Amino acid sequence: IGKEKFHKSQHWGYCNNVAMLVGEDKPGIGGEPLPGQKLKPKYSVFPEGMGSDAPAWIAFDKQVLSFDAYFEEEVPDKNQELYRIRHCKIYFYLEDDTIQVIEPQVKNSGITQGTIVRRHRIPLPPPREDQFYTIDHFNINIEVILYARRYKIIDCDQFTKNFLRKMGVRLYPPAGRPDDPYTKERQKILDSMKPLRPYERIDTLKQFLEHNGHVLRFFCVWNDPESMFHDPRELVLHYYLSDDTIDIKEIIPVNSGRDAVPLFLKRDKLPKYAPTGLYQPGTITSRTVLNVFGKLVGNRGRYILDNRKTGAVHQEFYRDSDLKIGAVINVWGRKVMLCDCDEFTKEYYRTKYGIEDFTPVPYKAPPPPKPEKKFPPYTGFGSEEDSLCSCMGLLPKPPRKDFKKFMEKDRSGMESNILRFLAKLITDSPIDKDRKFIISYFLSDDTISVFEHIQRNTGILGGKFLERGRIKKPGQELFKSEPSEYFKAQNLFVGARVCFHGHNFLLVDADEYTFNYMEKHANEFSVADIGVILKKLKDIAGPHSQEIRQVFAATDPEHTKVIEYDPFRNLIVSITDGVFSEHEIMTLGRYYGVRDEYEMDLHFLLAVAQEQLKKNSFENFEQLSAVLMYNDCEKCGVLPHEMCRTICKSFKLPVADDDLQALLTMFEDDHKQVEYKKFVDGLNWRENQIPAFQTIKVPLKNENDWSGQPPSLPVKGIKYLPLLDDLFGKEE
Repeated sequence: IGKEKFHKSQHWGYCNNVAMLVGEDKPGIGGEPLPGQKLKPKYSVFPEGMGSDAPAWIAFDKQVLSFDAYFEEEVPDKNQELYRIRHCKIYFYLEDDTIQVIEPQVKNSGITQGTIVRRHRIPLPPPREDQFYTIDHFNINIEVILYARRYKIIDCDQFTKNFLRKMGVRLYPPAGRPDDPYTKERQKILDSMKPLRPYERIDTLKQFLEHNGHVLRFFCVWNDPESMFHDPRELVLHYYLSDDTIDIKEIIPVNSGRDAVPLFLKRDKLPKYAPTGLYQPGTITSRTVLNVFGKLVGNRGRYILDNRKTGAVHQEFYRDSDLKIGAVINVWGRKVMLCDCDEFTKEYYRTKYGIEDFTPVPYKAPPPPKPEKKFPPYTGFGSEEDSLCSCMGLLPKPPRKDFKKFMEKDRSGMESNILRFLAKLITDSPIDKDRKFIISYFLSDDTISVFEHIQRNTGILGGKFLERGRIKKPGQELFKSEPSEYFKAQNLFVGARVCFHGHNFLLVDADEYTFNYMEKHANEFSVADIGVILKKLKDIAGPHSQEIRQVFAATDPEHTKVIEYDPFRNLIVSITDGVFSEHEIMTLGRYYGVRDEYEMDLHFLLAVAQEQLKKNSFENFEQLSAVLMYNDCEKCGVLPHEMCRTICKSFKLPVADDDLQALLTMFEDDHKQVEYKKFVDGLNWRENQIPAFQTIKVPLKNENDWSGQPPSLPVKGIKYLPLLDDLFGKEE
């Protein structure tokens, strides 16, 4: 046989006139078969139109043919069975022609089941062991040999049938599934047997699935009569709805002298007490037996199971229906009262039992009030906050600063968050009467600094008058336990009288930023809240509306509907009889005033801008012009307004943003484009200097430039008719 096989697979041939041994399956040049040669397919060959043109491992990915099969196994060493029928599944993977054999698990079979043949390509039985199984070797009602074991294929699933029909395979009819004789005989014996002690099946799965994790919680109290001090013991009872079990945990107070235990009662069903007391061990059993013969037959008994449970003892356990507020339950001889429950428990009883009264039962006296902490008086060393922190604990810590307030109210760009007021001393000294002070209030940390305006030929040095810091209000005791009161931002306004370390100041004016800030945060400053001021004025002037209208009309004889600020102020002072502060009157004037419109022509703006550039020694006009020209891609000599503003900001031009915007607007053409060459030439103070106008008074926009002189109220007049309409309504 070996020689025949050798001659079949090998033959002598000539290559370049040299005799050599050549295999039959060796192809010619380029892989083409030689004349008369038939190559054996190594993998399954699918007809045209089966799947896509993609490779098999992509086209048939995760597609498996499933066959039902069985094989017969001999059992030589057992009398009860001579052979055994074992059913299995054969899986054929289309992507790579691999085969896997799996035997389903059978309960109590005693055989190692599962994977019989792992997944791999299986060769054909001899004499074709050089080839592998392909899809053409499978059908229904045939036998396949896998490693010398004969498998009988009896059926397959619907997907396998459809796939084989598409392949052109004619399917044979399914074969019958033979039964294992030993398994059949064993099942017949098991069916005829009846258990001697049948167990009652109590289905608790539904209750567990519906109420798993649902726990009722009650707050209880137990008055222990045997304790030394007869103090009540606080308990927490948990009722688990999933299996009707109860556990109890004790709340042990601090320094009570009792040992801490995990649970007062471990989780279990809590039985109710019988009228006769506790049942003895062995009284309650899961089943009952009956003695049929007693001691009549040889002093030996005969027992059978009592299916009717005529003598069984049934024990009752606490259920959720037995638990309610005010009830007393018996916990193994301890009387425990339920006093309160949580919200989930209340909702459960409200939904299931319709209970609405959940009034808790008071079981302990209210806790005594905490003793008030009394701090020792301030000693005078260090700050009050630092001395107070040393009384808070054994390890003194530095006082905590309000970092959030510092970050919100610290200087940011043009927003200084500093309120500046002009003040003068309240004194009878002719030397000190004319002294002018600038009081700065820093909102970030509530500190105050005072700077005296330098005046020539007064004999007073001027400069810093008071170092920046928090200032206490006058009239407070120095050494006391309570913290001192400090000046706040609400205490500073125009017309206020303040005392800083024995120096009395009168605030006579404020800068524009202060007025704007206080009006913007009117909820914090009542003197700048126009709504509060109008209500206050209406309460005072309400009964005299006609007289007030006549007084305002007499002040405006030409009927211009506008009066000057000074007459307006005098009228408000006379109406309110001095109740209004100067700041409140100025707030009214600012709200109903006619603002000054400063005439700023091009020459004046250029003069101011050149003066600022000259003071700051700015001379990079050529570089500015080059950058503007570089951004002009079309070389038309104009650029958008916002682009020019951004470029000027990048050069840090020392010009206020409002002035820069006005200058760029004046150099715009009809299409709102800025002629940047003219703009740069106008700013160039070296080549095109414009003399500054000394006669024009420029309003100061930056609070840093405020010299301390009281700026006049920037209103030409007061429109009194809208004020009268807001106070008394429109006159018919």
